Amino acid sequence: MEENKKIIEVNGIKMEIDLREAKVINNYKVGDSVKLLKKDYSTYRSHLAIIVGFDEFDKHPTIIVAYLDIEYSGASIKFEYINSETKDSEICPVNEWDIPFSKQDILDRINTEIEKKKEETRSLESKRKCFIEMFGKYFENK
Repeated sequence: MEENKKIIEVNGIKMEIDLREAKVINNYKVGDSVKLLKKDYSTYRSHLAIIVGFDEFDKHPTIIVAYLDIEYSGASIKFEYINSETKDSEICPVNEWDIPFSKQDILDRINTEIEKKKEETRSLESKRKCFIEMFGKYFENK
C-alpha cells in the first residue's frame, strides 16, 4: 500500500499524496522540447517536437507544435495543433536520452532532400528547353 503514496513539499508544507488519484499537470512554454505521439493510419508514431506557440482562442486554446517527420529517405518539419478537440495526437516532456537522432543526422537528411529537389528542377528545366526547341514550331501561328 505504501508504494501508492508519496510525500511532497509545496511552499514548506509537506503532504502525503495517494498516487492512485494524483493528477500530473505539465507546464509548457514556447521553445520547450516535447514528444508528439501522433496517429499514422492504424498505428501511432512518436516524433521529436518543439512548442512554437499558443493560440489563445476563447473556446479552443491551442498549442502549436513543430515536429520532425523522419522517414528513411528524408526529414521534414511539420506542424500539429493541439487543443481539447484533438483526438489522435498528444504531447509529453521529452527526455534528453530519448533523442534517437543527432543534429547532423537530421541536417544530412534535409540536405539529401534539397539535392533531390535541385535535380528535379534541373530535369524539368531540361524538359522545358527540349519542348521549346523541338515542339515549339507546332504551336506557332496557331
